[in-house]
Amino acid sequence: MTEPLMAGIDLHSNNVMIGIVDQSGQRLKHQKLDCDLKQVDNFLCPFKAQLKSIAVESTYNWYWLVDGLRALD
Repeated sequence: MTEPLMAGIDLHSNNVMIGIVDQSGQRLKHQKLDCDLKQVDNFLCPFKAQLKSIAVESTYNWYWLVDGLRALD
């Protein structure tokens, strides 16, 4: 069985800071991306089978990201 992973996304108006951590909080990968659904999906793709949850921090512009990721599932 593979270890569950979590993603955290800090969404800004023109960029996304995204990271993957394991259950112990060890950072496995992180990157700054443009606000582009395809870039976010490409970043998450290698980890999708293990992702237990994705947390998004955003003040007002979260809907395009959350709705887009849900539509890809």
